Amino acid sequence: MEPAAAPPSPPPPSVAAAPDSAELVCAEGRNLKAVLCQRCGSRVLLPGAATFARRELLLPAMKKKAAATAGGGGDGDVLREHWLVRDMFSFENVGFTRDVGNVKFLVCADCEAGPIGWHCLDDKDSFYVALQRVAHE
Repeated sequence: MEPAAAPPSPPPPSVAAAPDSAELVCAEGRNLKAVLCQRCGSRVLLPGAATFARRELLLPAMKKKAAATAGGGGDGDVLREHWLVRDMFSFENVGFTRDVGNVKFLVCADCEAGPIGWHCLDDKDSFYVALQRVAHE
């Protein structure tokens, strides 16, 4: 009797593997769960405060705010799934880096981990929070 063949191994997860967005989005396209900082657990958004959006954005690698504003190298992640927030006052807890060109990066206001998101100064009403850079509860 031959040994059973091993089941095919799943592809290796990417560095920025996305959570299953289907379990995070309601029928109206809004966030079902609260959005939290991955590092300290601080609440960034309440449930229903943002809309799911697909947009390809390059975010620098996660680091503390001071290091993110220092410029750093070109290392980062291309992220495609985001929470789109239309009003900056919808955030419970978020900070912004200094301008980097015409962009401000979003960071946790408590522990300064980030960037968790992106805001283009040309569009005053669009704040993107990457699903892969935050936790949900």
